[in-house]
Amino acid sequence: MLLPYYIASMNIEHEYYEVTGKYDPFSGICLVDTFDLAKVKQLSFFTKENTARVKRQQTTPIFVVIGNPPYNAGQVNENDNNKNRKYEEIDKRVFQTYGKDSKATLLRKLNDPYVKAIRWASDRIGDEGIVAFVTNNSFVNEITFDGMRKCLQQDFDSIHILDLGGNVRKNPKLSGTTHNVFGIQVGVSINLFVKTKSEPPKKANIYYARVDEFWRKAQKYDFLNEKGYIDNIVWQEISPDSKQNWLTAGMDNSFDSFVPIGTKEAKSEGLDSATIFKTFSLGVSTNRDSVVYDFNRQTLEKRIEQSCDDYNTEVLRYQQKGKPVDIDNFLDYRHVKWSSTLKNHLKSGTLVEFNPSKIREAFYRPFTRMFLYYDHVLNDRPGLFRQIFPDYNAETENQAICVNQTAEKPFACISVSAIPNLVFCGGFGAATQCFPLYTYAEDGTNRKENITDWALAQFQEHYKDNHISKLDIFHYIYAVLHHPQYREKYAANLKRQLPRIPFATNFWEFAKAGKQFAELHVNYENQTEFPLTWLENKDAKVNYHVERMTLSKDKTLFVYNDFLTLGGIPPEVFEYRLGNRSALDWVIDQYQVSTDKRSGIVNDPNKIDDPQYIIRLIGKVITVSLNTAKIVKSLPTLF
Repeated sequence: MLLPYYIASMNIEHEYYEVTGKYDPFSGICLVDTFDLAKVKQLSFFTKENTARVKRQQTTPIFVVIGNPPYNAGQVNENDNNKNRKYEEIDKRVFQTYGKDSKATLLRKLNDPYVKAIRWASDRIGDEGIVAFVTNNSFVNEITFDGMRKCLQQDFDSIHILDLGGNVRKNPKLSGTTHNVFGIQVGVSINLFVKTKSEPPKKANIYYARVDEFWRKAQKYDFLNEKGYIDNIVWQEISPDSKQNWLTAGMDNSFDSFVPIGTKEAKSEGLDSATIFKTFSLGVSTNRDSVVYDFNRQTLEKRIEQSCDDYNTEVLRYQQKGKPVDIDNFLDYRHVKWSSTLKNHLKSGTLVEFNPSKIREAFYRPFTRMFLYYDHVLNDRPGLFRQIFPDYNAETENQAICVNQTAEKPFACISVSAIPNLVFCGGFGAATQCFPLYTYAEDGTNRKENITDWALAQFQEHYKDNHISKLDIFHYIYAVLHHPQYREKYAANLKRQLPRIPFATNFWEFAKAGKQFAELHVNYENQTEFPLTWLENKDAKVNYHVERMTLSKDKTLFVYNDFLTLGGIPPEVFEYRLGNRSALDWVIDQYQVSTDKRSGIVNDPNKIDDPQYIIRLIGKVITVSLNTAKIVKSLPTLF
């Protein structure tokens, strides 16, 4: 912590010497946590002079803030015990402004330190000044930051964003070390926020420029060295839309005229209002997937029993030691997979008792069914699935359309009849929103239709057909979400907001197709197995155990293991995609023996009592993929 401050002071003094030819010590450097607004915490080894400098800085008008604040929405693992610090004052400011004005349902990324830095600097310069930051560029276009963009436009008079790209997660063709200016995974931008004492206050003029997506790091450095100044950049003035989208290229305004599939307001207020679904939920976020998910039920039972004992031991030890304030350094990180939520349960004295009835079948990734210990303590954010799939009976009659919501991956949707994971639909970075056909009381009784009466009336009125039911609308929506014309025309819209549903030319053709899609995707294990060619290695022992499967380069052969290769894979199978992968690619990715690096927990998809299950699954997923692609091609014109 100390070294950067010493280096900063030396750099400032050296630069002053270079400019003036004389040396003067810099008396403004402060060793302090900038975000700790409520009070200055001074450790015993801090000098009185440093404390005096900090207090002087607090009372001094500042009109320029320059920096490269850190950016990470959350630590990779709570057990690293190096998570982002909590700052009561600045956190409150972020959520009273950026959070309050957001229409997004997932606001976790507002905890990112760079967001707090922009909020703090915006307040610190007062009525006039400049904030110049190099940060993560996600705030420019991701849905989570719509409220932040609204506030920035209100807080400043002019905004310049130079987007240096380099988001490896959004574009898998990029390499962090090759294309990113810092060699990291997230995109980077240079941001200049200017505030003047304008009367009356006005919304900011926003100017945007970006370098070529595939420029390498050296090309970006050369560009910055060549341009040097803000006036040398060719800026595009952008006009935000009504939803606070700054980058609207590719977005189609007709999207806003369609019926919303769900709204934050209707969900929070329980209204039977102008939306299709009353209730929807993010997939389950556990923050300890390696602990609470497993392909094998018995293995999961033993692990959860032990996890409950280990956690309860820590609760009792914490209480016996007088509830230490520094809980992060008190806890045992060897036996419990901690998260901030679980630590709060410990502080509240919450104990857990293993209950085998809480082990549920769940979907971890597309066509990847695992067992999940579904519990409100061991799952950080369990979602609303006690109301959607409360028991086995609900799983036999209910379905949920799951869609991914992300700017980083292509739109995807899939229907399920069991609890989905947070990133089930498209993989990491793609939050999954689930729209169920029915909801229930938590004991599985009192089934209610989740499609609103308002939506039913809209569809019946538009098509002049009172035979349309809510189940028909559910299937109709599922077909529309698969239509290539819909996905291509509204690709940019779907990266920024939940789907909105148009009235197609022929309702019943879409409803029929959606029913066929649902049958394929929900009941994929009941489909006919596609006949693949078995190519057996005569020199190897007969073996159906999987370690890790691979495809040949031409994607015609499926290398199952050293003994077996499956041939005759039709090329059309890869046309059905979910996110960045085909359905078959998801099976290859998930059905492998995996070992969690931190805990050493092994998850093995092989079934001892059914050694050929994965082989059959491959054939059935191929059938599902081929038939899905066939139905997609047969869909009528959307408009």
